[in-house]
Amino acid sequence: MLVTEFEELARHAARSIEGARLEFINGHLGGKAVPDGGHGRVIQWLTRICLQHRPDLWLDPTQGLVIEAYREGRARPDCSLAPAEAFVGQGEWADPAPVLMVVEVTSYDSDTDRRDRVEKPRAYAETGIPVYLLIDRDTCEVKVHSRPDGGRYETVQTLPFGKEVVLPEPVGIPLDTEPLKNWVRRAPRPLPRTPP
Repeated sequence: MLVTEFEELARHAARSIEGARLEFINGHLGGKAVPDGGHGRVIQWLTRICLQHRPDLWLDPTQGLVIEAYREGRARPDCSLAPAEAFVGQGEWADPAPVLMVVEVTSYDSDTDRRDRVEKPRAYAETGIPVYLLIDRDTCEVKVHSRPDGGRYETVQTLPFGKEVVLPEPVGIPLDTEPLKNWVRRAPRPLPRTPP
């Protein structure tokens, strides 16, 4: 599939199907799951922290990015941390050069492992994005990828929810990850039994 064909398909899907978010990574068409309430709450939490520590930046939850210099990929990170004016005048798929960090929060779907843990770290590193933060609600861990070398991140720090981490430069924001424990999927509570 050509990138132009993908972009047309993505525009059509966005107009026709509520919540449709398509990506084109590593030459493959993929879709992102519709976020659940916990996913949205994680983004709110992170947005507030970023604004407190770096009011010169914005954590954009909507901007698509051109990734993978050699494959002409397109990704929709859950958030991109960049200067507030970084995407002004750009279209649906923006130049990633001003992006300091991309964030993905795992969804409970079958593609999460391949997409968020394998394909996206490689694509974001190839693009040169300095920091990739994965908030993994399946494993209850944060993974901070940094120091891209053109094909992979040289440093990956993995911490369980509840630990504090300082996001590496150029981000430099401390995160107390304790609240993330509140926004993971829990087993459903059994319904109360009604007397016969």
